[in-house]
Amino acid sequence: MPPETPLAALVLLLLLQAKHALCDGPLQTSWMVQQKGYYGRTGGLVHAAIHGAGSLVAFLVFGMAALPALALALVDGVIHYHIDFAKETLVRRIGWTTHVPQFWWALQADQMIHHFTYVAVAAAVFVWF
Repeated sequence: MPPETPLAALVLLLLLQAKHALCDGPLQTSWMVQQKGYYGRTGGLVHAAIHGAGSLVAFLVFGMAALPALALALVDGVIHYHIDFAKETLVRRIGWTTHVPQFWWALQADQMIHHFTYVAVAAAVFVWF
C-alpha cells in the first residue's frame, strides 16, 4: 500500500491501536502495574519494552524498513514509559483509587495521550519515511 494514501495512515493507526490494546490489556500484569509509578523499576520497564516490541511488529507488518521501524519503536517505548510513570506517580501521590472519579479521569488522560502519540508517530512515518 503506498504510504501517501489516507488508507495507509488509517491502517498504521489501526495496527498501533491493536498493539496498544494487547499490550495495555492481556499482556500487562499486576506486577507491571504496581511498579510503573516508581522510576526505573523493572515492571514498568518491561511493560514499556513490550509496547516497543509491539510497535516494532506493527511497523514491520505495515511495511517499514527495519532500521526506521526500530527507531520509532524505541521512541514509542520511551514515551509510553514516561506517560505511564507520570500518571501512576500522580495517582499514587494524591491517593486516588478506583473509587473516585479523579482516578478515571487520570486513566483516560493517560490513554488519550498514548493515542495522540500514535497519531504523532504515524505523522512522522508519512513525513520522514
